Amino acid sequence: MNMTRRALLKGAAVGLAGGVLLPRSGLRCFAAKTPAVKIKIGSCVIGLADARRAGLDGAEIGVGNAADKLQVADPAVRQKYKDQMKETGLVISSFMMGLLNSNPLASDPRGPAWLEQSIDAAKDLGAKVILVAFFGKGSLLEGKKVKTADVDVVVERLKAAAPRAKEAGVILAIENTLNAKQNAEILDRIGSPAVGIYYDVGNLTGMGYDVPAEIRFLKERIAIFHFKDGRNYLGEGKVQYKPIAEAMRAIGYQGWVVLETSNPSRDGVADARRNAAFIRKLFGLE
Repeated sequence: MNMTRRALLKGAAVGLAGGVLLPRSGLRCFAAKTPAVKIKIGSCVIGLADARRAGLDGAEIGVGNAADKLQVADPAVRQKYKDQMKETGLVISSFMMGLLNSNPLASDPRGPAWLEQSIDAAKDLGAKVILVAFFGKGSLLEGKKVKTADVDVVVERLKAAAPRAKEAGVILAIENTLNAKQNAEILDRIGSPAVGIYYDVGNLTGMGYDVPAEIRFLKERIAIFHFKDGRNYLGEGKVQYKPIAEAMRAIGYQGWVVLETSNPSRDGVADARRNAAFIRKLFGLE
């Protein structure tokens, strides 16, 4: 999820463009080998202590509710997270700016300050990705129509925050219900490697998009993934995970897969452990 990984992904994507031609010395031509997927598994529905008990690698945390100063901007709050990381041996995979769903980045005057506070806090805690959310009131769609005026404001605000994020080694990852082409156009307008996509395979399957094709289209612009399958365990709902895994292999994805799963058994640790086992089997990481 850092710049080194992005460079590696770019090279991997280029290598996938076609077969590798060997010198004409009687040898056959061989297709380029699909890169291995290297992932860590986190969760945004359980904390670090429970994530350790579930056998995960980390957890995604929220930045707090709407206020002039976000909760995560408080050094005392961050110290508690540091203590938890030391105790569990796990890390914070990412931040989640869920408050933007009810206090949209496109309209709330505190939005730019919230981005800055989140970036600084993420740097302090070693988190490399910040989920910048666009759901509910913050959605960039009205029906099937893009809210052009809102997108214009979002582009300017993310463009302004991008240099700070780049300096901090943090990626601002936008998560929304737009399709891959629409999101790519936003990233093109921002023009910074410090802004990418938080790709939620459950949400975008629900939107009717061709998720594997979108993953192949976005390639290294995907900073991180959310996995969920409605109210079901992974692999037991509508999301087709096998072609998704194949697409992730095709782009040589290396990074976090964060569980945003439900708890059918009402035991968050047991259900996270079960879903993590599904992911490891899916990618041959057992």
